Amino acid sequence: MTKTLLAEFTARQGAEDEVARLIRDYALKVREEEGNLAFDVYTKATAPRAYWIFEVYRDEDAFKAHLNAPYGAPFNAALTPLIEEDASVLTFLEAIDRT
Repeated sequence: MTKTLLAEFTARQGAEDEVARLIRDYALKVREEEGNLAFDVYTKATAPRAYWIFEVYRDEDAFKAHLNAPYGAPFNAALTPLIEEDASVLTFLEAIDRT
C-alpha cells in the first residue's frame, strides 16, 4: 500500500528565494529515490510563500528509506530557520476507492 502525504510550510518574508532554491534541489534528490512515486511542489496561487508538497512513496519501507536518506536532515536543518512554522506540517492521506 502506498504512503501518501501532504507537507506544508510557509517561507518567511525575505527568505522566499532561498526556500525555493532549497526545495528545488531537495526535490531532485527525492525524485531519484527508488521508492518515490511523486514529489510535487506547489505554492498557493494567492499566497506564494505557502508551500504544499504532495508526496507518494511505494510503501511504508520506501517512506522509511526516504526519512533516513542522508540529505534529509541537512535539508530540514537549512529549511527550519527560513519558515514560519517550527517544522513542515505533515498530513498523511488515504485514497478513497473509486470503484
